[in-house]
Amino acid sequence: MPIRRLPPELINRIAAGEVVERPASAVKELVENALDAGASEVQVQADGGGLSRILVADDGGGLTAQELPLAVERHATSKLAPDDAGDYDLLRIATLGFRGEALPSIGSVSRLSITSRARGQADAHAIFVEAGAVGAVGPAGFPGPQGARVEVRDLFYATPARLKFMKSERSEALAIAEELKRQAMAHEAVGFSLDLDGRRTLRLPAEAPGDEGRLARLATILGRDFSDNALLIDHEREGVRLSGYAGLPTYNRGNAAHQYLFVNGRPVRDRLLQGALRGAYADFLARDRHPAAALYIELDPQLVDVNVHPAKAEVRFRDPGLVRGLIVGGLRHALAAAGHRASTTVATAALGGFRPQGYAPPPSGAGFSAWRQGGWTPAAAVAAVAQAIPGLSDVSARAEVVYDGGFAEDAAPAPAFDPVDHPLGAARAQVHETYIVSQTRDGMVIVDQHAAHERLVYERMKAEMAGGGVARQALLLPEVVELDPAEAERVVARAEELAALGLTIEPFGPGAILVREVPALLGETDAAGLIRDIADDLAENGQALALKERLEDVCSTMACHGSVRAGRRLTAPEMNALLRQMEATPHSGQCNHGRPTYVELKLADIERLFGRR
Repeated sequence: MPIRRLPPELINRIAAGEVVERPASAVKELVENALDAGASEVQVQADGGGLSRILVADDGGGLTAQELPLAVERHATSKLAPDDAGDYDLLRIATLGFRGEALPSIGSVSRLSITSRARGQADAHAIFVEAGAVGAVGPAGFPGPQGARVEVRDLFYATPARLKFMKSERSEALAIAEELKRQAMAHEAVGFSLDLDGRRTLRLPAEAPGDEGRLARLATILGRDFSDNALLIDHEREGVRLSGYAGLPTYNRGNAAHQYLFVNGRPVRDRLLQGALRGAYADFLARDRHPAAALYIELDPQLVDVNVHPAKAEVRFRDPGLVRGLIVGGLRHALAAAGHRASTTVATAALGGFRPQGYAPPPSGAGFSAWRQGGWTPAAAVAAVAQAIPGLSDVSARAEVVYDGGFAEDAAPAPAFDPVDHPLGAARAQVHETYIVSQTRDGMVIVDQHAAHERLVYERMKAEMAGGGVARQALLLPEVVELDPAEAERVVARAEELAALGLTIEPFGPGAILVREVPALLGETDAAGLIRDIADDLAENGQALALKERLEDVCSTMACHGSVRAGRRLTAPEMNALLRQMEATPHSGQCNHGRPTYVELKLADIERLFGRR
């Protein structure tokens, strides 16, 4: 078969298959064009899941009549300019778009119209493209002083085969909403709105640039619970800045859908960044639980390659180790600074569990009196309760009296520190030999004594292990592990890191590794299986998670056996000592699997629970 040149219309349709996979992809490209044009307000409308109609309107710089035909011409763009020598630098991309493919690709598979008024121009103009056929530029009406309105009708009508692979209209509409939310999280200073089938779905006013505005935008999109349980991240290393917010370990999710990553204002899905995020929380969450986070990386455009995929959803870093280390270090620093703090959703869930189905608090005017329901009198009620619970009217045996050997008749005693002013309060009781109940200045705290002490022992073991190194056990017969040559090379490159964790290896010819020593904590272990797991982790995440997790699992098991067991009766000094140690130990608010070690209930919530408010 002879070689033929394909017609331009077919070339554009082939390119459209890469750039415009679904309606949400078209929305992404058009919104990025609006942001690159300097828009402060972006409005999106979609009908029929975006297959019938998409409209993206902005108040950016707009297009002149001369620029409209170029805008729908393949590989024509305003976002790349030659240097003095006439060369184009693809390593210094400062805009979201740069390939010049989106508009011609969309126009080749739909009915596309662009209406625009350029900044400072009195007249507006429009151009139409139908299945790749470009019409003439003509005058048109435009509602604003400047900007552009891009309308896409009958998406993929020119490629009927692609329509068969579209999901339901609802699924496509949800994908559009998700894409717009990601763009909105990346640009808090820009206002966004979304109408689906004529119904206003999203309204995000512009926020002040900076951390406060960003958190307000995240709270609107991810919910108030996220903002209440998010830790501020702000670290910089060698010209790379990491900022954003990450959730507490106890505020975790069942999947990774609530992890948002941005590089120079561009939403990306990158395995390196996701692996670093997982590694930072590996010590706090079970494998089937995932943190919630919105992380922003800013660096010199020369240090990142965004020209990896036509959809620009993937990036490549010149120094991936630096970026990964910055993410892991920044997140762990923030988690350590959080101390014993646990998420507020724990208390909300606890209060919800107390309320019976169908419970409604009584009206606050008249109050609620149980005896009135049965004709009781207050005096009769008190007498009945006192008879049913002996000792109710006695002075509490738990009352603590401060005695310093006697007071002068007129001298006032020196003020003593009240234990309830501690963050976790003063221990008042132990329930079922498992839970410690403490009183704070404005509420109460319930502590799982076993889970809390297990975390304390675990953190102490980690500190000792980090200080003295991991003890090693030499194998009587060194084991040779056969791997793919590329896998073996990746593992050998991390030999020093693995040695610090107690695993001593060395290369043994092409595609083979010799294991001489393993961590003593692991006891009898499958060295070959361990090496293969490490190779898989290095290929997927760039770090040896398998070995770390095995060591952490052993430490966790040892901490479990060495901690205060449920069912053991504690004295008041022991309970208070446990609370003070929790306050001084980082990460003590959750166990090793992300479950809370304590629940704090505010007095106002408790009073509301009993209808007092």
